[in-house]
Parts: sequence; C-alpha cells; structure tokens
Amino acid sequence: MTRRFFGTDGIRGRVGEPPMTVDLALRLASAAARVLAPSGGTVLIGKDTRLSGYLFEAALEAGFVAAGVNVNLVGPLPTPAVAFLTQRYGCDFGIVISASHNPFEDNGIKFFDRTGGKISDALEQAIEDLIEQPALTVESGRLGRAVRIEQAGPLYQELCASTMPAGVTLEGLKIVVDCANGAAYKVAPRVFSDLGADVVPIGCSPNGRNINDGCGSTAPSLLQLTVPGVRADAGLALDGDGDRVVMVDHLGRTVDGDQLLYVIARARHAAGTLRGPVVGTVMSNLGLEHALAALGVPFERAAVGDRHVLERLRATGGELGGETSGHLLCLDKTTTGDGIVSALQVLAVVRQSGASLAELVTAMPKYPQVMVNVRVVRRIDPRTLPEVASALAAAEAALQGTGRVVLRASGTEPLIRVMVEGQDAAQVRETAERLAAVVKAAAA
Repeated sequence: MTRRFFGTDGIRGRVGEPPMTVDLALRLASAAARVLAPSGGTVLIGKDTRLSGYLFEAALEAGFVAAGVNVNLVGPLPTPAVAFLTQRYGCDFGIVISASHNPFEDNGIKFFDRTGGKISDALEQAIEDLIEQPALTVESGRLGRAVRIEQAGPLYQELCASTMPAGVTLEGLKIVVDCANGAAYKVAPRVFSDLGADVVPIGCSPNGRNINDGCGSTAPSLLQLTVPGVRADAGLALDGDGDRVVMVDHLGRTVDGDQLLYVIARARHAAGTLRGPVVGTVMSNLGLEHALAALGVPFERAAVGDRHVLERLRATGGELGGETSGHLLCLDKTTTGDGIVSALQVLAVVRQSGASLAELVTAMPKYPQVMVNVRVVRRIDPRTLPEVASALAAAEAALQGTGRVVLRASGTEPLIRVMVEGQDAAQVRETAERLAAVVKAAAA
C-alpha cells in the first residue's frame, strides 16, 4: 500500500504545509466520514494546547457536519482520554488533534475506533484513497450537529484513579508533575492531588506556543532541578498529548520508559499477576532484557511504535509493554498508552513496597546507549544506501557481539535515527557518531 499521508501515528507535519493544511483537514473529515460512518454517526474530537488546534478543530468539525456526522468536542485532553471517551460515549470513532512531543509549529491528526484502539492500516488506506475527492455536503435535513461536552475531564480523571490498587493512595508523597504545557495541564495535577499527593505543578501554563518547550518528557531538565529543589519524593513528566511519561527520582535522576516498564513488570511478576511476555521495541535497552531474564520473565521486541507493541501484545496474550520514550501500555488498565496511568502504576509500587523510586530501578542495569538523529530532506530507508550498509556492517563488527546497532527512519519526523548500544560508553559514542556522519553524507 502506498501511504501518502498517514505515518506511524496518524497524519503529522508542519502547520500550513501539506499535509497539515485547512483544505486537507476538511477533505480528511469528509473521507473519514465515508469510511468510518457511511450511514451517519458520531465522532469525538479532542486536542492538545497548540494554537493551531483551533484551526484544525474547526475544519474537521465543518467537514464532519457537512457529511452528516455528529461531532462531540471535548477540548484539550490527553490522547488516552479521547480513546476512553470515544468508547464511553458510544461514538463511532475518535480523533486527536496533536503532534505529541513535536514543537508547537507542528500538528497532527490521529484516529481511534469505537473500542478506543488505533484504527487499522486498511482503514487508514481507505481514508487516504478518498482524500483527494471534494468534500461532501449532504442535504440540509441530514447535516450533523456539533456539541461541546463539559464533563469529559472529570470522567477521565475517575478512570485514571480507578487504575490504582484497592486501598492504595498517594498520601504522604510529594510529587512534581510536569505537563509539558500540553493537553494534561488540568487533569494530571488533579488526578494525583485527588489521590492524596502533595502536588507541585510545572509546565501547566500553556499559551498555545510553549508546548514541549523546555519542559515535558522530551526535556526533563527542569523537572530534574525541581524535584530535589522542593524535596519531592519523585517527579513525572508527560509529553504534549499525555500518552508518554518519564520520571525523576528524589535525587533528580531520570527514570526512562525501560526502567518504568521494569518496575511495573517486576512487581506484577512477584504478585503473580503478570500475563504473557513483556514487549519492548528494537530500541529498548539491553539492560531491560537482561534484568527481566534474571527474573524469568520473557521479553520480546517489536518494531518501534506503540502500534507494533500493541500488535505483539495481542498476539502473545501479554498486557505490559512499551518504549524507552515512556510510551507504556498497560492493557489491563487502558486500551492505549497513557502517561498518567503508567505513572500511577509505578507510584503504586512505591507505596506498596515502601521503597523509593531510586531503589526500585537499581536492579536493572542500563547499557550505554547513544542516539543520533540525522535530519534529512525526504523520508528514506537508510539501509538501502550502499555506503550506509557498509558502514553499518563495520559498526556491528566493531562491537564484537557486545552491543547492538539500530538504524531506522522516523515515522513521524524527517529523521534517520542512529542508535548504538554496548558495554563500552566511549566505543558506543564513537561508533554512533561515525555511522551518523556516513548517513548524513549519503542522505544529503
């Protein structure tokens, strides 16, 4: 299938440039209506805090109403909230307007089906096939209606709180919550506060332009300074749309998605509630694989992207998986990655074990890992370039089986990601930089 618009996580790009234009959003709504609600129905639309969210919300609303589809608008809420509310309100599908961890100049549109899961590749392709057609307007008597739902936030907060083990609260914990000036800026502090935590909020003052700007899961340095500065027990940083989380221990050290996954998996394994293998990706740290093996917990790797992790979990009967970035899946709690819910699972282990977050991660060694992002003008598979293939083979030979090299094109940005991992930090960095230089020259 030829994919012109959809990437690994919906449609994403620079605002005002194809595919993120008003015209395409209008036609996208019309195409999605034909595919996902051909006889009429209801779509639920949420967004993050980007200024351009107003633009795309209005265009999608117009396109759906014109095509005879009713629209429920919930405003700024995390991506997992939209997945939950789509199912909760019995909608035919849901849409999130967000570019996740990208800068505010970007935006994106992604879809959920009626069950709160990502729509299939086949449905995305069917929508793509109709995007070039003019927007549809049904007869006046069949036009859709648009309503704004005011109680969506509290419903989602209740869902998050319900994922905590019975009788476990966060009373006595001081937690810094960084919402990246994004979609979770209202609901996240309320969730943790309602559960009894003393919450110190940062990154909770969005102005439409400061999402992910020096804050959030992709820039946790402010959180690292704040947690020990206010003598908090831990901190957590969400990304712009709230589906990822990284944490910081009381000493100000970051705890990434691999380490969080280990903490949850070890606790569930000890309690006898862990089902199936834990699923990571090709980018997951080798230390996670080794630490789980020491517990006797099977570990599998999927391609990068929560969609691929989800597919592997479903195929193996597993419930727990995720990515180093902090996009974690707890399928016994939610249908999609949820930064708030994931953080709650970790904090529940902190409370039940009596150990600090710093103590909980000590049993998982982290191999030195270097990621170099090479920006390119067009999306390519770097392994098809002869000079890159040769440099890749040389890099793998230099590691002599003590590490890994992963080379892949980003599915959401015009980047080639070069990742090298091994036991020798200096060798890892040198190998990554050398390979990245070859990729940059070859892709120019």
